[in-house]
Amino acid sequence: MSGHSRWSTIKRKKAAADAKRGAVFTRVIKEITVAARLGGSDPDTNPRLRLAISQARTANMPQANIDRAIKKGTGELPGVRYESAVYEGYGPGGSAILMDVLTDNKKRTVADIRHLMSKYSGNLGESGSVAWQFENRGTLTVPAEGVEEDDLFEAAIDYGAEEIEIEDNQFVISVPAEKVYELQSMLEKQDFPVNSVEVGLEPTSTVQVTGSDARQLLKLLDSLDDLEDIQKVYANCDIAEDELASINRTSV
Repeated sequence: MSGHSRWSTIKRKKAAADAKRGAVFTRVIKEITVAARLGGSDPDTNPRLRLAISQARTANMPQANIDRAIKKGTGELPGVRYESAVYEGYGPGGSAILMDVLTDNKKRTVADIRHLMSKYSGNLGESGSVAWQFENRGTLTVPAEGVEEDDLFEAAIDYGAEEIEIEDNQFVISVPAEKVYELQSMLEKQDFPVNSVEVGLEPTSTVQVTGSDARQLLKLLDSLDDLEDIQKVYANCDIAEDELASINRTSV
């Protein structure tokens, strides 16, 4: 929506400026470990592992760290066993929030999430309470510099791309989740530089959040995003660009 920012957009901007590389490494290592445990060590036959390795390389993770995480997942090396979980709830302004979790202690994780929800005027909901408001999508980003939009669109549309937007000097391509790897492969074969690939949830509709609710909601989402046990945070909020800019200025 012109003049507005969804949480997915805000989060991409946040990630681009996020200097906490250790937290990024922790999340990616967990994902690699679980992906290898569930689907094996070969990224060619394990799409989840292939995506996790791609994310690790985007974060400049050393290959030795990647290999060690894979071996921990397959049992070749000892390591912590993480469990997957999804938690749902609502934040200020009625925004739906969904959290993907990998944890070795669900009781601790639930307590941490519940504390933050309470602190920032949200509430943790039952399973299925908000999941129906999201759909699984793939997202790829390509730097805009040196890339003609028409050429990119023509190449991407042939392999399932449904939408291309420009954000912060990069093209953001939306594609059905099951086609994201095929599209990535085809773009790279045609020499388009793919910066990042992600499979995650996008809201099917958004809720506009304003004023103090918007401030509280962003604090809540940031705090949840900083929890080590949370891999990804999704929300269906929509905040006006001028309001978001005002919040950012007063937060500095």
